[in-house]
Amino acid sequence: MATRELVDDLKQKMAEERATLIAAATSLSAEDALRVPVDAEGEEQWTALEQLAHLHEMERTYDAWVRAALAEDGADLAGIPWQSVPIPVERANGHAIAELLHNLALERQYTLGLIDGTRLEDFERVGVSPIFGRLTVLQWLRSFYRHDRQHGAQILGRKSDYQPNFQGKEPNQRQARLARTSRG
Repeated sequence: MATRELVDDLKQKMAEERATLIAAATSLSAEDALRVPVDAEGEEQWTALEQLAHLHEMERTYDAWVRAALAEDGADLAGIPWQSVPIPVERANGHAIAELLHNLALERQYTLGLIDGTRLEDFERVGVSPIFGRLTVLQWLRSFYRHDRQHGAQILGRKSDYQPNFQGKEPNQRQARLARTSRG
């Protein structure tokens, strides 16, 4: 069962990884924020601005998944769509780093409120995703700081030491988004 210490550790790691991500993003010039690493693949082909927009979309989506698991233990998350945000990945390159970071900060406030409003026993509730499998609420929430670490490294042009544990092959979100955009 989750303990207050585990939840405090979760929030501390979320704060630390987010601070590292913010430092990485704010260290970039406007020109560097639009640069794509040479020989990059998949999400690594996104600019830093696109990475930040992606993080916002995913945090909002993870929040929806956590809410579903809190509402129904064993919730099937397959029917919960990706959540929209004011600046989606496709429009991120037309915005400033500060604007995207502001949106991330607002979303994080919501996430922290969600955590603070969750009873300890409810961190053991489960959501089942076709992409990630069966995870407890606590495991879903731990993915927030790991996701920040992954994309923070990519923003700096490095390979992350964290890779998500997908069920099967990692979905190429960048390619899927480009296909959707080209269809119009």
